[in-house]
Amino acid sequence: MENSGGIQGNITAGLAGRYASALFDLARESNAIDSVQQSLSALRAGLIESADLKALVESPVVSRADAARAVAAVAEAMKLDSLTGKFLGVLAENRRLADLGGMIDAFDAIVAAHRGEVTAKVTSAHPLTAEQLDALAANLKTRVGRDVQVATTVDPAILGGLVVQLGSQLIDGSIRTRLNSFAQAMKG
Repeated sequence: MENSGGIQGNITAGLAGRYASALFDLARESNAIDSVQQSLSALRAGLIESADLKALVESPVVSRADAARAVAAVAEAMKLDSLTGKFLGVLAENRRLADLGGMIDAFDAIVAAHRGEVTAKVTSAHPLTAEQLDALAANLKTRVGRDVQVATTVDPAILGGLVVQLGSQLIDGSIRTRLNSFAQAMKG
């Protein structure tokens, strides 16, 4: 799939998209799309779970050389594929580690478009079971007519229900939103 025009062109707009597009092209040439995507998913989880990793990628005071050594050690410790490890090195050298989260999101969007899939970002109050994820993906597939990859996050603040972002469409079925709407109706 060409990276110009249409949906692909929108995904690759901006700095994060250009880096993600370059990584995708290299991964496709190396037949490593799946392994790179798995490595990037592990990195996304690491950025959420590890304050040290988050501090490393966000800190403007870490030198390029120190950042490069640190991300090489992270890549080895996390057993990331070699292409992702090299990508992290390039980001460190170019002082672009702070944009890693956006690059991961853009890479996932490019892969989904390449596979003819749509990605839905789902926020729930509690982790969803595999059965719930399968049912949700099937329901969303019926709605959009294409395969849907579900990316989940947990946010206890929504109290219950789901918030689903499917492209530019937002479906907010959270209890928090319902309670806020009820409170507004009672005021007015």
